[in-house]
Amino acid sequence: MNDEEPKPRELPGLVDTATPRAEMDSVTENGTVARFEMAYSPPRRAETFGPPMRQRIASLLFLTFGVVLASLVAVAYYASSSNSPLYRWIVEGDRGRPLPASVLAFFIVVSGLGTLVRARMRGVIVHPDGIEARYLLAMGVPRVRRWAWPQIERIVLDDDGAMLDLWDGTYERLPDVARPREMGALLERIAGSRRIVVTRLASVGGR
Repeated sequence: MNDEEPKPRELPGLVDTATPRAEMDSVTENGTVARFEMAYSPPRRAETFGPPMRQRIASLLFLTFGVVLASLVAVAYYASSSNSPLYRWIVEGDRGRPLPASVLAFFIVVSGLGTLVRARMRGVIVHPDGIEARYLLAMGVPRVRRWAWPQIERIVLDDDGAMLDLWDGTYERLPDVARPREMGALLERIAGSRRIVVTRLASVGGR
C-alpha cells in the first residue's frame, strides 16, 4: 500500500492574466467592503453649465441702469440740496408726475433682477441619470427638456457645444453654455462609461 500523499494537481488557467479585470469588491478582515476604483467614476451630483455672457449682457445692462436710476433718486431725496439740478429734476418734478421717480426706479430694479434670473435659467445640467436642457422662449418662459442616458444613442461634440442623437431618430441641439469644452469633456467621459457613441467634429479653421 502506497502511503505517499498524492501530489496536488495543477489547476488549469482559469484566469487570463493578460486581460484586465473589471471592478470587483474585496471583503476585509473586519467585514467591510473595499471597492477597487475604476479609471473614471460617473458623477454623483449634477453639474450645471450656465449660458454664455453674450446671452446675459442685456439683462446685466438693464439691471445696471435700474441700480443707477435708484441711486440717483436716493441721492436727490436724501443727499442733495434744494437748489441743485438733481433735486429740482427728481424731487420737485415728482409733484407733477403721476408716477414718482422712486416707484419707477423700484420697478426697474425688480424687472432687471427678474430678467437676470430668467437669463441664467438657460443652460445644461448634467445629472447622474441623464441630461437636462433649459431653453428660453420668446415670452421669457423657460422650456425644459430631459433625457435619460438610455435614450441617447450618440453625442456629437464640437468646440461650441453638443448635439444629441436620440433613440427615436431625432436630434436635439443643446443650448449654448459658457464652458462648452468642459461640458463636452464631461459628456465624453460619461459616454465612454455608458457605451454611448461619441462623434467629435473637426474644429473650424484647424483650431
